[in-house]
Amino acid sequence: MCSHTQSFSGREREESELRRCVGSSAVVLALFAALVPGVSAQAATEHRAGPLPLGRLFDNTAVSDDARPGEANFDGSGASLSAQDLSAAGWTPGRTLTVQGARLTWPKRHPGRPDNVRAHGQHVRVRGHGDALAFLVAGTGGVGVSGTGTVFYADGARTAYTLTAPDWRTGPLATKAVGLPHINTPGGQLTEQARLYVMTVPILAGRAVASVQLPHAGALHVFALAVRAHSPGWTGSWATATGGYPTVGPWTDRTLRLVVHTSVGGPRVRLRFDNTFAAAPVRIGSATVAVQRAGAAARGTPVRVSFRGAAGVRIPAGAQAYSDPLGFQVPADANLLVSFHLPGTVPAAPVHRLAQQRSYVSGPGDHTADRSSSAYPTVLTSWPLLTGVDVGGGPGSVVLLGDSITDGDKSTMDGNRRWPNVLATRLLKQSVVPRYGVLNQGISGNRVVSDRYPGDGVSSDTAGVSALQRFDRDVLAQTSARTVVVFEGVNDVRWGTTAEQVIAGLREITARGHARGLRMLGATLLPCEGETRCTAAVDAERVKVNQWIRSGAAGFDGVLDFDAVVRDPARPSRILPAYDSGDHLHPSNAGLAALAESVDLRGLVP
Repeated sequence: MCSHTQSFSGREREESELRRCVGSSAVVLALFAALVPGVSAQAATEHRAGPLPLGRLFDNTAVSDDARPGEANFDGSGASLSAQDLSAAGWTPGRTLTVQGARLTWPKRHPGRPDNVRAHGQHVRVRGHGDALAFLVAGTGGVGVSGTGTVFYADGARTAYTLTAPDWRTGPLATKAVGLPHINTPGGQLTEQARLYVMTVPILAGRAVASVQLPHAGALHVFALAVRAHSPGWTGSWATATGGYPTVGPWTDRTLRLVVHTSVGGPRVRLRFDNTFAAAPVRIGSATVAVQRAGAAARGTPVRVSFRGAAGVRIPAGAQAYSDPLGFQVPADANLLVSFHLPGTVPAAPVHRLAQQRSYVSGPGDHTADRSSSAYPTVLTSWPLLTGVDVGGGPGSVVLLGDSITDGDKSTMDGNRRWPNVLATRLLKQSVVPRYGVLNQGISGNRVVSDRYPGDGVSSDTAGVSALQRFDRDVLAQTSARTVVVFEGVNDVRWGTTAEQVIAGLREITARGHARGLRMLGATLLPCEGETRCTAAVDAERVKVNQWIRSGAAGFDGVLDFDAVVRDPARPSRILPAYDSGDHLHPSNAGLAALAESVDLRGLVP
């Protein structure tokens, strides 16, 4: 063995010896490939050359033109994605799409040309600071495929990660980034849905990523990857979760004026629109923001926002769009009017159904700049497309993941009496802890472990995919999330899910939050005796979940004992009549306020 002065250990030392001592590159590659089991000569070449841009490593062709399906072979059997379907979804070559807050570029390749990497340990050049790595992936093994890779940082640190790619033909629809209606084969096109996924993995906070080594998993295909950037200088003030994709309108050449209530304020604003669950792009022609005077009337002239310098934006299927930062004084604890013009026809849209707030739809035309309410004759009680309002500055946000009780069911329409609103007002009126933004991610009817909305297609069910399936989108990708309150499970046990299944789901959610550095708080489930489905057997399951939450076995950083706050001491299986809305399941305004008032604000601090 040649002598050396550097200090290495294990495989690194052996690799260094080989590179320094052997003059022939061919011999080096052969020895390196032999030294590391499972590493091909190609991977050895890539390791020796250092990290390369992903596009230079493409070794598989996934996309074919419908007229020439034989030019691609994504899965080894000759099947491939349709270029025409991708284009119809807005996923055109070279297009940068934002999904789960990450900006990923669809490969700029013609159909029939290599456009993805089969993961076998390639060393990929990736730069940036952020909170996660985002991968645009799909598996082709018939089932999901996983593997472990390494993130390398500019300061020499490294961390391992596990990446899972659901299968492109059998993976869950609830978590797909986009679904395509056909699969191309040499024998003809199949009417079978193909799926692509965006998966994120945690990285070290505050460290600059320099490169990524992909897993060794040949059926795991990577089309793009990027560091999901932090949102420095932004705090989430208002947010809502998409619960489904129902028919709407249809709206053609209409302006929607949505009323949303802020938690914290700030000197700048940006808006977020999500085309979640969609099969086709949606076009926003223009958008404005204003403070509400009353109804659809603005206090002043609405101010236009832009999207990467343009007046409007076309949002691909499954993607999202952020407006450019706008100097606009957003008041805290106040109603905003967010208006956006839909110049085309929109027959279905991603929607949060239970707004408990009246918004408005105009007659024909772009009325985003209208100050008066005269152009808005139609009332809307849902929030389509708009999912977030961020403000400049602030300490970050608390995310509340829940069901109809968090969503505000049975609270006063237009009254902002949901328990998240009351919590936000408490935070604003004190100075003991930071004045966090409060993001309400409750969906009426939502469950922890099973989907109500199937995650694809037009449906009248807007109770959402499960908390497990939506956690990445509705919690991890939220602006400036610091602390999470998980308050779900009563719908699960009401519909036959066992306490053990709910507990397993909550345990997984807690672990995933902790992996991203979030403070995780668990709330106990409220009693519901008297509601049709809340039988004695259901209450027994609810009690088991609550016992587990209180025990500390859940791994929560704190417990909000909401059950103890609103239950009737004389009959613990029901809500105290003074806090009952009348349906025995949802608290009244007084009950919701009691929940919010019971929160120890110091427990929200990470």
